[in-house]
Amino acid sequence: MSPLYPDASPDIAELRAWLRKLVEGRFADWPEQMNRHGKFTPEMVQVFAEQGLLGVRIGEQYGGAGMSLRQYCLIQEELARASPILALLTSSTSGLTPMAIERHGTQAQKDRYLRSLTDGRARSCFALTEPEAGSDAASLRTRAESVEGGWRLNGIKHFITLADDCQLMMVMASTDRSKGSRGGITALLVDVPSEGLAVTRVDRTIGTPAWTLGEITFSDVFVPAGNVVGEIGKGFAIAMESLDEGRLNVASLCLGAADSLLARAAAYAKQRRTFGAPLADRQAIQWMLADSATEIAAARGLIYSALDAMEAGRPLGASASMAKLFASEMAFRVADRAVQIHGAMGVVENSPVGAMFRDLRLFRIGEGASEVQRMVIARSVLADT
Repeated sequence: MSPLYPDASPDIAELRAWLRKLVEGRFADWPEQMNRHGKFTPEMVQVFAEQGLLGVRIGEQYGGAGMSLRQYCLIQEELARASPILALLTSSTSGLTPMAIERHGTQAQKDRYLRSLTDGRARSCFALTEPEAGSDAASLRTRAESVEGGWRLNGIKHFITLADDCQLMMVMASTDRSKGSRGGITALLVDVPSEGLAVTRVDRTIGTPAWTLGEITFSDVFVPAGNVVGEIGKGFAIAMESLDEGRLNVASLCLGAADSLLARAAAYAKQRRTFGAPLADRQAIQWMLADSATEIAAARGLIYSALDAMEAGRPLGASASMAKLFASEMAFRVADRAVQIHGAMGVVENSPVGAMFRDLRLFRIGEGASEVQRMVIARSVLADT
């Protein structure tokens, strides 16, 4: 870790050291296992549960660790040193949907769902994106009509992470088309399986096979009235609150992956010899390493600055978008340089740096594409001038 950014406290430093030992020891071969099995294995889920890495932000009364956003981001940063996809196992039990329940759910919802997320029985997904409403989340068309005892849900969601491997979905649905995002969208908890719910297509990404994107079709799915998260019509605000923190999650795992790639590239450059000298003696290679180290330090500064602001009571807003934008694009550049330094070893089928290169490309799109982050940042700049 760069000495420019020492850990904020002894507790954070201790957490990092413990995680680093796990990642470099017990989890070292997990990326290869995920490639071979194409999914998170039951053993992985069990080990994560035993180590307290599921539901880390959920309260202790529900079996979680009650950690702060800073601690959660650190966990994601360190897990991503093995594989950024590995961090999805924690985020599916500690991220968007779980935290919406923790903050806005009823006591009955917390009692029913949270403990199953912390003990490994369940994982969640966040169903927002649609065929005609991706980055433009306010234009979603999935509709929930009020019926006796609850809601009747119809529509399609797609490109939903882990839709085919979850037991709980938080679905954003229109409950009043006339109000749009300003009071017309409601967050609903949908159990899997439910009658009328089908995962109608599963797409593999260019990255690790364990990261799947599913299309979900809702055909007259009944959702009980007690499964509304927060207030009716307040779903868009809940989604945006969740996405702000989700962007710091993505930024953090990009940071961890990039830091790991830099270490791999530097080690290989010192070991690999060409024309009678190590690659590390070549100025071209040194400049790649220098640029990567500088950009990693800059990304760390943006992420930690956003966390500092949040802990001081200031809203995340544009600072989360800045961190996500810069970190996701930075990590892909670092991955590209790492592949280049490894040469042919970087592009063979089982290359760890090649796998990270493919995985990291996804994060320039997921949790809001780079172009959307620039829109958020620009709006903030214009509003302040």
